[in-house]
Amino acid sequence: MRVLIADDHPVFRDGLASLLGTQPDVTVVGTAADGAEAVALATELTPDVVVMDLQMPELNGIDATRRLAETRPDVRVLVFTMGEEDGTVLAAMRAGARGYLVKGASQDEVARAISTVHAGGLVFGASLALRIADLLSGSAAPDRSAFPQLTEREVEILDLIAAGKNNAQIAAALYLAPKTVRNNVSNILAKLQATDRADAIIRARDAGLGGG
Repeated sequence: MRVLIADDHPVFRDGLASLLGTQPDVTVVGTAADGAEAVALATELTPDVVVMDLQMPELNGIDATRRLAETRPDVRVLVFTMGEEDGTVLAAMRAGARGYLVKGASQDEVARAISTVHAGGLVFGASLALRIADLLSGSAAPDRSAFPQLTEREVEILDLIAAGKNNAQIAAALYLAPKTVRNNVSNILAKLQATDRADAIIRARDAGLGGG
């Protein structure tokens, strides 16, 4: 299995590369320090699996995963995250990731996860199994058709608003700056002609957003 590792922390990146290098069926073909480099190297080095950190400069892991899904759909992405924050993992899965691992997983867990993803399987924690199964079946994905005036990003944020997330939680889940979230929320309220956030939540839930 040809593996590319993308992480902006050199110690973690190099350590993981060394660990995977001891696995008999894994070849680490390269490492990337940010999402943009990960996308470029995935095109150049044709890995089977990209182990993708989520918080990276230039291009975050979710956007890099989305770009790979569009340009290199044959490459499987396994994301690494610091914790099982619901919105973050769901955003990664929506972007095209085949699963995730929490940083701190053992060498054997990492090797098994890479092997599973390479074979076409999915890897995620039991606590999110039902949510992700719903997502992959399409029932939990935000439906933009109900709000054609909104951009894809605005629908994604409206979905999290309807799920009861505040701006700080949305910023953390989508790896956006708090100011960016505030601006998007203002745009959403204006485009929907909603009187306030609560009004937007009611309308979004009526349309099936917010996890049903």
